Amino acid sequence: MQYDPVKRRLGVVFNSTPFLRKVFYRLLDLLLLRSWHIQRELRKWITERTAAGKPVSAVYDAGAGFGQYTCWLSGLVPKARITAIDVKEEQVADCNAFFQRIGRPQVKFEVGDVTRYQQANSFDLVVCVDVMEHILEDEAALRCYSTSLKEGGMLIISTPSDQGGSDVHEEGEGSFIEEHVRDGYNIDDIRAKCLRNGFSKVEARYSYGAPGKISWKLSMKWPLLLLQASKLFFILLPFYYVLTYPFAFVLNMADVRMKHATGTGLVVKAWK
Repeated sequence: MQYDPVKRRLGVVFNSTPFLRKVFYRLLDLLLLRSWHIQRELRKWITERTAAGKPVSAVYDAGAGFGQYTCWLSGLVPKARITAIDVKEEQVADCNAFFQRIGRPQVKFEVGDVTRYQQANSFDLVVCVDVMEHILEDEAALRCYSTSLKEGGMLIISTPSDQGGSDVHEEGEGSFIEEHVRDGYNIDDIRAKCLRNGFSKVEARYSYGAPGKISWKLSMKWPLLLLQASKLFFILLPFYYVLTYPFAFVLNMADVRMKHATGTGLVVKAWK
């Protein structure tokens, strides 16, 4: 399964106006369980920093894609300078135009490789969502992240685990997402990689436990397979979600509030 063709089809519709693009971001925030986990962690972290008199002034969105998390963060911390990096020139140009149109000059997208891009001691926060599983030189990326963080700054990662991440459950199975270079991380392995690449403290936990696995199939896997199979499903998609999303919403809420002994996703926080 390749994400990019489906994303391009959706982009034709949702990029037509800034309003529709904002709607698209909001729908992703609701549908993607990883968004629930990341937003919950960041709200808590930002609230604690602000209460301690340490407001977030600079953020790096590493591998920002089409800007979902950049948009959310620029609303949550409007005074923070946000630098978003992606390898796709067309996507970077499109995102810069969008954020200018909606009046957020504090956001700047740049073409860059996360395994090479670094700005020493520049950021309070590095956000890396759905990126590490696409990078062969993952330790090079981690070194760049730690170099770019200020002392006490935090990196947050969301990535598949080796407990069925990328929808791989048996030896020899291929990843559901063809763009992935690894099926998922071992929780101890990603902790160790962070610690040997400039981070002094790491917390990692599983996401996508039992409720999240069901929600992912309902809200993402099956719709993506249907969208890839036929353009007709774009017409039927709203009706599909009217029927299924109430169940996915309850499952997402359960997943973010539970502690999972195992899961197909990982949320990793690392401090410089």
